[in-house]
Amino acid sequence: MSLDSLKSAVPDYAKDLKLNLGSVIGSSDLPAQQLWGTVLATAIASRSPIVLRELAPEAKANLSPEAYTAAKSAAAVMAMNNVFYRTRHLLSDHEYENLRAGLRMNVIANPGVDKVDFELWSFAVSAVNGCGACLDSHEQVLRKAGIGREVVQEAFKIASVVQAVAATLDAEAVLSELA
Repeated sequence: MSLDSLKSAVPDYAKDLKLNLGSVIGSSDLPAQQLWGTVLATAIASRSPIVLRELAPEAKANLSPEAYTAAKSAAAVMAMNNVFYRTRHLLSDHEYENLRAGLRMNVIANPGVDKVDFELWSFAVSAVNGCGACLDSHEQVLRKAGIGREVVQEAFKIASVVQAVAATLDAEAVLSELA
């Protein structure tokens, strides 16, 4: 199970995804912890068993146990936050923004890894889940911490490619059952 076997599973009609998967993960300039935490968190957020089965072992091999757990924590807490804050942001009644969230999210304050890495993973998961409010919030924290736009863009490039591969392979799994 690996990045190579995931790339080989991508059908010919999605060759661009195969190439992009190789470049955004295989040729990334991100430090290993940022890269593989982003990969793991977005693979979880993609909800694709195929993608997660292929990428999680490689992520585990490239992350400390603390970072592996923190990336999973980022995916978990952002699954909740992205729905909550996206909904609150989309409602036309802006009074909801004045109400206390009342949701536990202690892991954000103490993720067990460098906060910048956790913020990057949370940002990438928010890209997969499409929460503009969370994207803005995490991007601002990253930029205030001195993270360049290139690094931020690298995270959402990874998120976009992982999500696209997940959608394609999950669709192919269903379509192969229909053949």
